[in-house]
Amino acid sequence: MSIETRFDTSLVAGLALREKQIQQNYRPIIAVHKWFARRPGTLFRALTLSEFGDAPLADIYFSANDFPNRKVADPFMGGGTPLIEANRVGCDVTGFDINPMAAWIVREEIEHLDVDAYQKEAARLLGKLRAEIGELYLTDCPLYGDTDVPVKYFLWVKVIDCESCGKSVDLFPGYLLSEDSRHPKNVLVCSSCGDLNEVEDRKHPGACRRCEAHLHVDGPARRGRCACPHCGHDNHYPRAEDGPLRHRLFAIEYYNPHRKAGHKGRFFKKPDEKDLARVAAAQERWARTRARFVPDHEILPGDETDRLHRWGYSQYRQMFNERQLLGLETSCRLIHKVANERVRHALATNLSDLLRYQNMLCRYDTWALKSLDIFSVHGFPVGLVQCESNLLGIVNGNDTNVGSGGWTNIIDKYAKAKRYCDAPFEVKRQGARNVRVPVPGEWIGERLNGGRRRKVEIHCGDATAVSLAPDSLDAVFTDPPYFGNVQYGELMDFLYVWLRRLVGSEAEGFDRPSTRAAEELTGNVTKGRGLEHFTEGLARVYASMARALKPGAPLAFTYHHNKLDAYFAVGVAILDSGLTCSASLPCPAEMGGSIHIHGTASSIVDTVFVCRDQGHAPRQWLFDSAEQLAVIVARDLAQLTEAGRKPTKGDTRCIIFGHLTRMAVWNLRKGWDAEVPTAEKLERFSQALARLADPEQLLDELETGRQISAPAGPLFVTAESNERNRDAVAF
Repeated sequence: MSIETRFDTSLVAGLALREKQIQQNYRPIIAVHKWFARRPGTLFRALTLSEFGDAPLADIYFSANDFPNRKVADPFMGGGTPLIEANRVGCDVTGFDINPMAAWIVREEIEHLDVDAYQKEAARLLGKLRAEIGELYLTDCPLYGDTDVPVKYFLWVKVIDCESCGKSVDLFPGYLLSEDSRHPKNVLVCSSCGDLNEVEDRKHPGACRRCEAHLHVDGPARRGRCACPHCGHDNHYPRAEDGPLRHRLFAIEYYNPHRKAGHKGRFFKKPDEKDLARVAAAQERWARTRARFVPDHEILPGDETDRLHRWGYSQYRQMFNERQLLGLETSCRLIHKVANERVRHALATNLSDLLRYQNMLCRYDTWALKSLDIFSVHGFPVGLVQCESNLLGIVNGNDTNVGSGGWTNIIDKYAKAKRYCDAPFEVKRQGARNVRVPVPGEWIGERLNGGRRRKVEIHCGDATAVSLAPDSLDAVFTDPPYFGNVQYGELMDFLYVWLRRLVGSEAEGFDRPSTRAAEELTGNVTKGRGLEHFTEGLARVYASMARALKPGAPLAFTYHHNKLDAYFAVGVAILDSGLTCSASLPCPAEMGGSIHIHGTASSIVDTVFVCRDQGHAPRQWLFDSAEQLAVIVARDLAQLTEAGRKPTKGDTRCIIFGHLTRMAVWNLRKGWDAEVPTAEKLERFSQALARLADPEQLLDELETGRQISAPAGPLFVTAESNERNRDAVAF
């Protein structure tokens, strides 16, 4: 038995859906450091157990498993999910990624850590930071008169000088600070005096309580234009030639521990003179500081980074205000002095992850009332209102973090992640409750309490550059790059330039000035990387992995895209590697509410392609007509529905694309010539796929429930009718 026969789509889809809603509760390990588009750990656990286990998946999923002497590789490890899940059940693992940040993060996830020693050092770090810069994150409460209470968030608006009169112009796209969802009333900023007003009705907000000016919800800044309130001139922005726009502090959300119990809602205020004096003090202190760790790297051109250039940013350090730079530089100096290398690396990783919230591109969510980190969408969105989080973090009397984006948040998440490594668990649905199920005997790492050591090899480099012994791998599980415009290298440089300055030569690959590499497989207009580049790179890696796989061992990978031609590359890569696709299984892999896909036609459902050089494919999965494919897709949709996912049109489209790709590989596997030009192979694959079905027509038929006309010609399964096994077809 194997993945093709043991994988339980309904079970795994249900687990994956619940995990992706709040992934840190299911897989705390992901909190070690940010990585993009992590696939569900539950999915890769299921794949590993389906391949190596000896019982139905439902019977062994929540039990301890151990597969010694099994070796699993991941040539595109990214955030490391496939490796972590294989390592957890006793496999030796080998991972590759050309991005040095990926290699660093996966090592941090897997490498053993003395969590108690880490937490003691982290507490010392926090204590020193509070002593040195803590006063900069305090304010006074105007509601009750309490002094020196902690600030949660400082809110800033971008400012330009009027092109006509020279006076300052606030670029407010809107004046709504807080909606009346998690706060009793709506909070509006007065466009005239800047005072904060709580109002019942946003449509009829009334007049400012202080200056009696009419309150507005909509602001004057729209689509790069803003009228000057002083002279009426229509100004344009951004102005790249003038450098980054400056900011003005206009509001503060703070936390008053003395009054919280009896106070309804949040605490907001307009900055007072003491608040502005603290800003000035931070600016003065930073001006006197000789930076040792704040990077001075230029922002390189790129699909995403060119957006920063349009807003006048030329160096990464310009994306922070003076208080943030002072706090980050102070943090780096303290981390650099930590003697224990493993703990020092952990704190350096924390610093890198903290940067997501400690910059002047973070936005404030007026509904959730929290900071949105810079990568809440997979890019560099430059807003007009920015949110500065308390660098230190706030902990209430119950040792619970208040707010987000501070050191206490990062340390707490990291400690929980590493404790999970020593005692992992699963989460099981029991009635209306989720229940943690301990799995004693499993653990993540290269060693634990003197037990059997596991071999862990992490390589920063191209998977094809390391020669793996033939017949040495029991499986390859991976989530390859998404052929699209998510520029992980460009995004990760924002963090890398800091981490590189802090750890230097202690990390493999950190000799490079950038995480970007010519071998990246994402589409990139700036670099001229298109579908052929992606196809050739994917094929090289798959062929390298295929040579290292034992006979019949699987290469299983996740993939989805809303454009069909992106699947041509996948099919050609499988064929070039000499493998056959024996299964294409649907599984939810993203959260539908994710900011970067919410409201789009994107699917949250991946296809898991299972490929081998020999084995059996279930006969019921073979087709050569749209009618037969419709039956297969309908079954998948029913299983997803049973798991709790109501498939969208985008989901259905991606499921169809996956099955068409699998079947086209099956039909072309005999006589495939890997030596012909890539463009010709892509065209041949496109034609083979088109002969099977029109995916958009099939999608329409499935949506409306109408019958589909079968093309003339024999069914594919008829051609295989002489196989001995009635339920499976050998290849």
